[in-house]
Amino acid sequence: MIRRRREEEYQRKSGHERWVVSYADFITLLFAFFVVMYSVSQVNEQKYRVLSETLGNIFQGADEKTDGSNSHSGSGVGPTLVDTNVLAQELEDALAEFVRPGNVRIAATEEWVQIDLNANLLFDSASAEPKPDAQEIFREIAGKLAPFENEIEVSGHTDNVPIRTVKYHSNWELSSARASSVVRLLADNGVNPAQLSAVGYGEYRPVADNGTEEGRAANRRVVLMIARHAVERSVMPFSEFESSQEEVAPPQISGSPATTPAPSEITQSAAPDEITADTSQKEPGIQPVRLNHGGLLFTSDPSKKDDKRLQ
Repeated sequence: MIRRRREEEYQRKSGHERWVVSYADFITLLFAFFVVMYSVSQVNEQKYRVLSETLGNIFQGADEKTDGSNSHSGSGVGPTLVDTNVLAQELEDALAEFVRPGNVRIAATEEWVQIDLNANLLFDSASAEPKPDAQEIFREIAGKLAPFENEIEVSGHTDNVPIRTVKYHSNWELSSARASSVVRLLADNGVNPAQLSAVGYGEYRPVADNGTEEGRAANRRVVLMIARHAVERSVMPFSEFESSQEEVAPPQISGSPATTPAPSEITQSAAPDEITADTSQKEPGIQPVRLNHGGLLFTSDPSKKDDKRLQ
């Protein structure tokens, strides 16, 4: 009897403490929820987009992409873009032999990957013909960029030492030619030409002091800017341009009539006595003068005195 009473008492106490298990489970789940919420709030936007799109492709039955690219769905909706951080790391690995000596510098932000290349590595002095090293470098870069549709701008820069050769009359021409040579190398190695643009800045955007040889060497460079997004530039068709020009009304001078009267209208509206009164003044002011070819000129210039005045 005593043993049975003890067992009932133990079961009764155990039943009262079962809520602790449920409470512990609830606290654990609540903690996990806040951990997940915190991690989501701190996640990189680019990586979060890649994750969400990858999960979307899985649920839609599309093939999962594992190349680290920022792609919209595999159905062809939207451009295929490379993650800037992933691209920067891949380029540093591929161009390690040029990055270590400082001939190539790579930096990444949320919006761009910037690649600075020493012009002395790419071209001979006063030349825009790529060296063998340049062809190797841009073959590697093009291999990383060709599968994607990121916008790419290539800019050429020089130091401030004047140049005037038979082919290039200034640093502008030289820097533009070098940027165009790089664009051609990228296009020849598989990058879509529609993504490429070339610009020459000459010596007008230095990154170092041109007063020293080291500074001039740093300013002689070619810069690639790979955008995070595909930049769309709208172009107005020629037919629309013509129609918009036709809709533009000619400018009107404030306070003047919409139409300019013809000389014949001026002659008819101007009374002879009014003109005579004007000519009789000591200071003639503006007077009508009949020109030799038959036209009218309204002037106060005394040099016109030899012309025949309107009577």
